[in-house]
Amino acid sequence: MAGLAWLGGFSTWPGPLLILFFVLLGVGSRGYESLKGLTYSLMILAAVTMAMFYPAFFQEYRGYKFSNLITPLIQVIMFGMGTSMSIRDFAGVVKTPQAVLIGVGAQFLIMPLLGLTLAWLSGLPPEIAAGLILMGSSPSGLASNVMTYLAKANLALSITLTSVTTMLAPLMTPFLMKVLAGEFIEIDLVKMMWDIFKMIIIPIGAGLIFNKIFRGKSAWLDKAMPIVSMIGIGLIIVVITAAGRDALLDIGMLLIGLVLIHNFSGYAIGYWFARIFRMGEKDCRTVAIEVGMQNAGLASGIAKEMGKIATVGLAAAVFGPVMNISGSILASYWHKKEIKER
Repeated sequence: MAGLAWLGGFSTWPGPLLILFFVLLGVGSRGYESLKGLTYSLMILAAVTMAMFYPAFFQEYRGYKFSNLITPLIQVIMFGMGTSMSIRDFAGVVKTPQAVLIGVGAQFLIMPLLGLTLAWLSGLPPEIAAGLILMGSSPSGLASNVMTYLAKANLALSITLTSVTTMLAPLMTPFLMKVLAGEFIEIDLVKMMWDIFKMIIIPIGAGLIFNKIFRGKSAWLDKAMPIVSMIGIGLIIVVITAAGRDALLDIGMLLIGLVLIHNFSGYAIGYWFARIFRMGEKDCRTVAIEVGMQNAGLASGIAKEMGKIATVGLAAAVFGPVMNISGSILASYWHKKEIKER
């Protein structure tokens, strides 16, 4: 009822109740093994609710716009990814080249084309519609590795696919945006390539060097970076939500519906795409999760660098919480389902 009153615009009183509801739900989920994976997503929903009801607190402070924090946060997250990586993470390319090729092909084929189809059919303003294509053209994120582990899928393949698609992003994401989103929004190909390069390659490279030099000497960093990354992604989503709050109030339910279709279709088509190539059940689950779970943080950073955080960035703001919840549910389902060897 509180949510309906807010959506109807009758009052702002439901805000604190909805925030408290999501916080308590998140805390309560910690008490159940099967629901622990939802805790982070529920806390994000609580933060997003705060951003919707009280956007001014998340937009700027004494003239400093919080959207300026997005790119540095992405770089910190990518540095953390680099510190957890090594050359061994790319060994899967040599060991299982067919599986990697299929997974990478699915990643940069299925979701971009789904995004384009939804953008065409949505009737959304061009810049917001382009955000669906941007979301689909982004690589998979670290969350997919966690969900793959929980789903009893092929974690080694997941890490390899995340690493490879992330490193290919400075080339593939701008190219896909230029080809698929060019009719919706002007794309500066070279600038986007540089923006993604400085958000991904430089910090990951620094992280790899750090890991090489201090391997085994910085256990505290290994424990801290996942937490920092989770907080960083949460902050990014909240800032984008606050920036695009008015647009979300106008087209929020439609965008949520489109994101759900995009996300669920990614899981389903990714799974059956792998099946067509006669991959094993573990690998099919892995490809499904890698395809369905995109790097919403990176998409947000690209939108910020484009100067269109409140429009192009909206799809990423919605996709982030949605994919974490759906991914947790799917991983929980597969965790309980026996893998039948063919």
